[in-house]
Amino acid sequence: MRVLIIDDDRLVVESLKTILEADGSIEVAGTGYCADEAVELYDALKPDILLMDIRMKGKTGIDAAKAIIEKDSSARILFLTTFSDDEYIAQAFMIGAKGYIIKQDFESINPALKAVFSGQRVFGDEIMERIPALISAGGKRTKKPDHNLTEKELEIVGHVANGLSNREIAEKMFLGEGTVRNYISTILDKLDLRDRTQLAIYYYKHLV
Repeated sequence: MRVLIIDDDRLVVESLKTILEADGSIEVAGTGYCADEAVELYDALKPDILLMDIRMKGKTGIDAAKAIIEKDSSARILFLTTFSDDEYIAQAFMIGAKGYIIKQDFESINPALKAVFSGQRVFGDEIMERIPALISAGGKRTKKPDHNLTEKELEIVGHVANGLSNREIAEKMFLGEGTVRNYISTILDKLDLRDRTQLAIYYYKHLV
């Protein structure tokens, strides 16, 4: 797994580099210190995951993430910050970031990277509990009656919105993992959505 580290504190960057390189399965592909460098280095290095601070001098990590995701919708971006800020949490979730973890919890960084690499989202239990309220507070929530989803599909959407993996959904609903994957693909097609993050946002805006 190749990881790009971006943080405007050079000591933090070096500390993170040391922590990650101690894990034999993680390679630090590069390091940078601002949002512009994040965009440039991501384009040049094509890392598996971008591990990035949010609050930096000049542009924020949110600004950099938006620019990167516009070019590469499959980008895996994991935010690492000292700020558990409602506005940042909502923005990170809605632009399609794969995770948001608090910087002080260094022990969670490697497991979080591996979870994101395997296709999961990592927002932490406390943050996931706050996301529905944060999203609904960001604008008027409206029902969308023409979603054309079956009861089983609606149940799957709910599980996706709550952060469950395909395997966890399969176990909960007594389905095969491949069947769940097929259901999600069909649901995304029906709703004209790109990925699981957009599906979770749709759920909180229109279905609850």
